[in-house]
Amino acid sequence: MNISQRGHKVPPSPIRKLVPFAEMAKDNGVVVHHLNIGQPDVHTPPQFFEALSGFPDRTVAYGHSAGFASLRKAMAGYYRRVGYDVETEHVTVTTGGSEAILFAMMAICDPGDEIICFEPFYTNYNGYAVQAAVQLKPLRCNIEDGYHLPPRERIEALITPRTRAIIVCSPNNPTGTVLRRDEMQTLVDIARERDLFLISDEAYREFVYGEVPHTGVLEFPEIADRAVLMDSLSKRYSLCGGRVGCLVTHNPDLRRTFLHLGQARLCPPSVEQHGSIPLLSLENDYFQQVQTEYKLRRDTVMRGLQQIPGVVSRTPEGAFYVMARIPVKDSGRFAQWLLTNFRLDNETVMVAPGDGFYATAGLGLDEIRIAYVLEVPKLERAMFCLKEALAQYQD
Repeated sequence: MNISQRGHKVPPSPIRKLVPFAEMAKDNGVVVHHLNIGQPDVHTPPQFFEALSGFPDRTVAYGHSAGFASLRKAMAGYYRRVGYDVETEHVTVTTGGSEAILFAMMAICDPGDEIICFEPFYTNYNGYAVQAAVQLKPLRCNIEDGYHLPPRERIEALITPRTRAIIVCSPNNPTGTVLRRDEMQTLVDIARERDLFLISDEAYREFVYGEVPHTGVLEFPEIADRAVLMDSLSKRYSLCGGRVGCLVTHNPDLRRTFLHLGQARLCPPSVEQHGSIPLLSLENDYFQQVQTEYKLRRDTVMRGLQQIPGVVSRTPEGAFYVMARIPVKDSGRFAQWLLTNFRLDNETVMVAPGDGFYATAGLGLDEIRIAYVLEVPKLERAMFCLKEALAQYQD
């Protein structure tokens, strides 16, 4: 029996595909330092668990397909505090930020339509584009200039009659780049002048460490009818397993489509929605503490990378990732070798191969993504492992 072409085309996750090798290493008593996945070890705020203990119903019933009204109201309040013009009706709750990506693609595009993206990008854009029958049109950003956007003329050169949107992520996963306001303005101008939607992935809004502030798509009223914000509580509140995200737009046609897509999957998770409501009221001191901790982790990783011969990287301005060019021909083989063959005092490190963050075949083979989500002492040890591994590895 043959499976669908869609089934053949959906790519494996570069973040998760090496998990069986990591599990085998752990079964043999090896300590694996996980730098492959953006799973924060910062504790989920206690308000979440306190809210869970007070869940008011004795039956976990279906909720509204657009999400609990109480949660949507809390989300709207959060966005207003960061300066966005958002009301409750503008918010659709999704099952994590991942579902927000799929819903946005399906609401905006017909099969075969195109979305311009900037590579390297969040790897699951590839998978969801296959599911939505959308063609990603990638434009490469370079490590030498910190993965900032290429000139406007190169972006516009990708526009065809099938182009429906531009998707952008800032602060960026996997590069940590924070787009300057003039870069966002360029995308806004292109979207307005060329009749495109602008989809902005802002899951890492609070993770900004330098002088460049985050600029959100909802800060530009001139494209209110074509701006789509995708967001998630996963990283902001260390709530990855809660699977609570959202879409925000002023466009009523898009909101209606999001609702209908949501009705097909019935509702987002009820218990986690209830637990998330108090998180949206946390004050800035919570985020400042988190920022301080991740900046220390970022600086630890960068010091480690700078001590490894042949590695090229740029200090990330936000999120908690860095892309690094390493002296290997195939980072996928290297990442697997780390788990199967390399040991340093019975320890090793797990990284994400870089090619999975591209849509263009052949790119990223000499890159890895590092997620600095471990405590500083563990990161120091992981970076030492990586240095020793690269010294030993032979292609």
